[in-house]
Amino acid sequence: MARTIHFVSLGCPKNRVDSEVMLGLAEQKGFRHVSDPSDASVIVVNTCGFIDAAKEESITTILELSRQKTEGRCEKLVVTGCLSQRHPDELARELPEVDHLLGSSDMLKLAGVLDGKADRILVGDPASWLVNATDPRRVSTRGRSAFLKLAEGCNRSCSFCVIPSLRGKQRSRSADDIVREAQELADAGIVELNLVSQDTVAWGRDTPGAPSLAALVERIAEVRGLRWVRLFYLYPERLGDDLVTLIADHPRVVPYVDMPLQHAADGMLRRMRRGHGGKRLYELVERLRKRIPALTFRTAFIVGHPGETDAEFEELLTFVRFAEFERVGVFRYSDEETARAFTLEGKVPKRVAAARAKQLMSVQRRISKKKNRALIGQELEVLVEGPSEESELVMAGRHPGQAPEIDGSVYLSGGPVTPGDLCRARVTSASDYDLVAEVLERERLPHGRRKRAEPELLHRASDGRRVLRTVS
Repeated sequence: MARTIHFVSLGCPKNRVDSEVMLGLAEQKGFRHVSDPSDASVIVVNTCGFIDAAKEESITTILELSRQKTEGRCEKLVVTGCLSQRHPDELARELPEVDHLLGSSDMLKLAGVLDGKADRILVGDPASWLVNATDPRRVSTRGRSAFLKLAEGCNRSCSFCVIPSLRGKQRSRSADDIVREAQELADAGIVELNLVSQDTVAWGRDTPGAPSLAALVERIAEVRGLRWVRLFYLYPERLGDDLVTLIADHPRVVPYVDMPLQHAADGMLRRMRRGHGGKRLYELVERLRKRIPALTFRTAFIVGHPGETDAEFEELLTFVRFAEFERVGVFRYSDEETARAFTLEGKVPKRVAAARAKQLMSVQRRISKKKNRALIGQELEVLVEGPSEESELVMAGRHPGQAPEIDGSVYLSGGPVTPGDLCRARVTSASDYDLVAEVLERERLPHGRRKRAEPELLHRASDGRRVLRTVS
């Protein structure tokens, strides 16, 4: 069997880290990654099973790639991740094309699959594994950026969410192990680290002494070679002054807060089991705007949750207009059988939820355009990622207020730059989500010990707005 492998990673950045661990494991086993599935002897689909749309995308992707068993060179089709964790027996029965099924904590079992010594169903306890610095890993993001997973699982009980059943209870990595991986990534040439987990504010609470998240982030930010450190998935409670001050003042912690708020009406927040009311969210926005003047605030909302009234949706619109978030993701409620909300009365018709999502995004699009236009004439630091999707002749990058894959891009003109450069650029025009800027000067950073281009790993970001093929 030709030792070639192709990966598709679906869903959130945490899934992407898992895919990169499997990719590193495959390379240890002597497999060469190929970007064209028709050239692969093994194809791995790392699935998302969080909501209906994600499940449908996962199934569609599996079926599309299964054709390579007759049309290409594929000898093994492997399905991993949350969907197989959630429905292993059903997938095994309905998809005979799939040779092996691994769950959300079974990444290292891919070794047995590649050795030809594995059962078909290898789905274990979702709480049985937590990535660590000694695991093999092959980073696949563009522009010398990487995700760093701080913890796995979640202890919360939000009504709409099935993550605890798919990923297990909260399991935090040790600070030393996280910092070790951060240094290894920086030594390999990574300059931006994006810190992720299911519930980042809760990092360390499950370990002796409940170590400080702010202290951990500061240690990461002091790692030699790093330039940008960004936090994702902060929960809107117990956000300590030490962390807020660090985000506001540390030169390498970018002033970017990713905090899914989900709603703003008191009644909806109660039904969602979020543990707070809308008043706290107004106070939180005011506090962060005051303490972090250059803040980029990204959030997400769910519309159409059982019981959501027209009045409560209007409360959400009022809140969004007040907060003027720089980035917003909108999800329509998905009625999942194992979620608490499944048993609630007052189900919102899908057409109503769709109309609300469209209206909310329309409000946010105007806010985003206004904020982007205010940047015209300003100079920004930009991390160059590579050729744009529209043209190989135009280089694209991101400024600190743009997270990889889910936010917009800065399209560069006026000077030669290469992937991995940091440059100063002046914004010349703006659209709803993207900017155009003229390069003023560039800083060519040391590339560390990394000598190979990153693999072309197809990853579909979880908010569905952008599908990026990650190449360098």
